[in-house]
Amino acid sequence: MRYTTQQIGQMIRDTRKKLGVTQKDLALTSGTGVRFVIDLERGKETCEIGKALRVLQTLGIKLTLTPPATTATTTATTTTATMKED
Repeated sequence: MRYTTQQIGQMIRDTRKKLGVTQKDLALTSGTGVRFVIDLERGKETCEIGKALRVLQTLGIKLTLTPPATTATTTATTTTATMKED
């Protein structure tokens, strides 16, 4: 399933509130700032991924990444160019 930054922010906000945690407390426990938590909850697209991942972990929200399926094995091919001197 694909999520928008706004949907992720809403999930963070809902989870935080269900846990009874303030934005300030979340910022302190996740090692971020209050402004960052506010921006993340609003779905700001330019929030730093490392900090966002720390907030998700702090709240216990699991994130699953699945690489695309491949149909064939990819191999690296090296081409060597030969220069001839006259």
